[in-house]
Amino acid sequence: MTIISNLLGIMIVPFSISKFIAAGVGISVPTKQLFKSLVLTLLIPLILGKVLRESITGLSEFVDQNRKLFSKISAIFLSLVPWMQVSRSRSLLLMVKPQVFLVAIWMGTFLHLILLAFNAFSVWSLSVISGDRQSVFAKKENTNAVVLVASQKTLPVLVAVVEQLGGAFGESGLLVLPCVAAHLTQIIMDSFLVNFWLRRDKDPSSNNAKVA
Repeated sequence: MTIISNLLGIMIVPFSISKFIAAGVGISVPTKQLFKSLVLTLLIPLILGKVLRESITGLSEFVDQNRKLFSKISAIFLSLVPWMQVSRSRSLLLMVKPQVFLVAIWMGTFLHLILLAFNAFSVWSLSVISGDRQSVFAKKENTNAVVLVASQKTLPVLVAVVEQLGGAFGESGLLVLPCVAAHLTQIIMDSFLVNFWLRRDKDPSSNNAKVA
């Protein structure tokens, strides 16, 4: 789901921004340049990583054994990109009103809630159509994973898109700020959601009610 959504995002995002957003406000967006940037920064590294993982003997096992270390390194590199973008517009950031920033956080939260509800309904519909209990979505683990992955928006894609807009919608540092806030917000929200699911599954009273 993650790989497919990223591949679709690379193909859809540049043209959707140009057609539905830029055209509505009379702004020209470099669609070809944006598409090229997403291919270079997302698609090619994804392909290279997959090729290296499958071609080099023992590499996949080494990565799997050190998954936590690589996750921390990835998080550090990921945080550096928006930090550099925001640092460029430091003087403008000091002029942003707190109310505006809170509205941006609320909009990101509201969007994530909409995506969670929509994807939960979509997964439930697919489960019913494909045979309910015999469906692959009948397992809670699969359902929960798909709902979370499909509802989260990745920060690297957002930063790559903002970088190539060339200031068409404003300073890149200002545009990245609500993206970072929305990214952190969805992580916090989903962590509470996952903890709720884990507690519900471990609760013996809920399991007894299902058996009854």
